[in-house]
Amino acid sequence: MKFSYEAIKSDGSKEKGTIEAPDKFSLSKQLRAEGKTLLNLKAIGTKKPFYFSFGSGVGLAEKIMFTKNLAGMLSAGIALARALAILERQTNNQIFKGILSKIVNDISGGSTFSTSMEKFPKVFSTLFISMVRAGEESGGMVGALTEIGQSIEKTYLLNKKIKGALMYPAIIISAIILIAILMFIFVVPTLTKTFKDIGAELPTSTKFVIWISDTLSNHIILVGLFVILLGVGIYLFSKLSITKKYADYIVLKLPVVGNIVREANTARTARTLSSLLIAGVPLTRGLDIVKEVLQNSLYKKLLEDAKISVEKGETLSGVFKSNTNLYPVMFGEMVEVGEETGKLSQMLIDTALFYEGEVDSKTKDLSTIIEPVLMIFIGAGVGFFAVSMLSPMYSLMDNIK
Repeated sequence: MKFSYEAIKSDGSKEKGTIEAPDKFSLSKQLRAEGKTLLNLKAIGTKKPFYFSFGSGVGLAEKIMFTKNLAGMLSAGIALARALAILERQTNNQIFKGILSKIVNDISGGSTFSTSMEKFPKVFSTLFISMVRAGEESGGMVGALTEIGQSIEKTYLLNKKIKGALMYPAIIISAIILIAILMFIFVVPTLTKTFKDIGAELPTSTKFVIWISDTLSNHIILVGLFVILLGVGIYLFSKLSITKKYADYIVLKLPVVGNIVREANTARTARTLSSLLIAGVPLTRGLDIVKEVLQNSLYKKLLEDAKISVEKGETLSGVFKSNTNLYPVMFGEMVEVGEETGKLSQMLIDTALFYEGEVDSKTKDLSTIIEPVLMIFIGAGVGFFAVSMLSPMYSLMDNIK
């Protein structure tokens, strides 16, 4: 197999070229033996096999169990191919069963575990593959899998807590919108007929409510199409890099929410980078992988800058300490202590635990803060509707008197 690569030579100069190798693992090992540090690697003239599924077809919880079970089997002395074959028989997920079957066949044919996993990027992330590869290179596969399992589980729990905090307001707002639509379609037309029969003079707010009701009642298909097109338009617009950049910036500036997002990204950075370093992944490669894990474009740009700074011989802590708008001051200080003591991975784990706890506490507080805001929102909506529909009746009664 032919690869194009970019590496840093022992004298600090960069080297680009193409080379033949059985697989990426062998090539990486060969370059390290020559005193070179691999930066980028890409297979030439190969295509990843296509398999169809909605999303990956394999849930995060299932990946956690797979990783823990595989680590347990390997620590018990079971061969990798046999352990994977056992897990293949145990899973009820047909997509995952097919993937594990292909991986077992690849390994039996002489391929490495990490190389085989690269064929299924929707299931196995770059983080997963890189840590497995590091485990293969160092001979510490069990430790690497244990770290992967813990890292994925912590990320899963963190995401679950954040989504749980947002679930309540999402359900309430959805219910309000549904009730409002039903009222506009079935209740308002009855009141509108009454207003027309008595010839009452309608205020502007009432006319606005009646217009919405008429639009929903008489053009429900067009309204539905408009909502769908609007949703698609917003989705496509949000995918633009300039839009995403501004949206990510605005989210960080929101009260309460911005602080949770900042601490959640800090926890993910610390957790992921510590797992990679423990598994033996080089720091620059680790920063690349962390960049892919984080979703916020501002954090991606900062980690790219951090990688460049590290390649120049600068400290990682210096980058974080000069960007306290994204990472808390304590994070940069902890990274600096880790660099000075040679215990960077341990400092990162401690930092991850701290900020995971902070996010957990603040997401619970978020639900408490959102509840009164929702009550105000609901009250304002109900009040506007009530005033709009009842004020014409009061005006009519005053005229009768």
